Amino acid sequence: MKKKIIILSVLSVLIIAGGYVGNMFGVFAKGNYGEYGLENTVAIENSPIKDKTIIFLGSSVTYGYGSLGVSFADFLEKSDVIYAVKEAVSGTTLVDEKSNSYVSRLKTIDTNIKADAFVCQLSTNDATKEKPLGKVSDSFDMNSFDTQTVAGAIEYIIAYAKDTWNCPVIFYTQAKYDSEYYGEMVTLLLEIQKKWDIHIIDFWNDEEINNITEEERKLYLVDNIHPTKAGYKIWWLPKIQKSLYEVVK
Repeated sequence: MKKKIIILSVLSVLIIAGGYVGNMFGVFAKGNYGEYGLENTVAIENSPIKDKTIIFLGSSVTYGYGSLGVSFADFLEKSDVIYAVKEAVSGTTLVDEKSNSYVSRLKTIDTNIKADAFVCQLSTNDATKEKPLGKVSDSFDMNSFDTQTVAGAIEYIIAYAKDTWNCPVIFYTQAKYDSEYYGEMVTLLLEIQKKWDIHIIDFWNDEEINNITEEERKLYLVDNIHPTKAGYKIWWLPKIQKSLYEVVK
């Protein structure tokens, strides 16, 4: 009898844990199935960015953590017929503290790629881990930036991308969520934009993006940060496409 109780208890724990993990990764999210799927995305005839090569550097939101590994980069590949180079690892930071940081992984991308644009995510992980913000440097020398700070890492990434691929650099921010620290990072990025003349897809300060109903929020997100496929496809993609159409030539 005791053995049965133990087995049932273990099974209950596994079922609950499985449900939690599944929900966390978007396995049970309505926004990850049916019409919102990549397979139900139709290619746009004569897209302005058709056949363009775009590099995407980021963490979980660029990867598609809450959408079964599918993100806006994959939708762009399907809808606009681009060549997407997706370098995304969940949980990683801009700040260069580990071998999988943005700065470290940036250097693993093929330097011979004929890139038409470089898109980088302003990582929420730096905000969650409260990495030092740092300050905008007076220098344009790549080797002078303090990549142990958010500002230094961003400047290094911009300088490296411009020097290596000689293409437009675009950063995108997260849609607004409960993080004052991330808000400070967005302000810092806007300051860096003035120095480097980069492009920003600023979801954080976009009223239209952030003014969604609770019903839409449930469809578009698995938590307060990670979009579902519906979130990428319906909520974010049109804004990203508009920016890329204007920037990528």
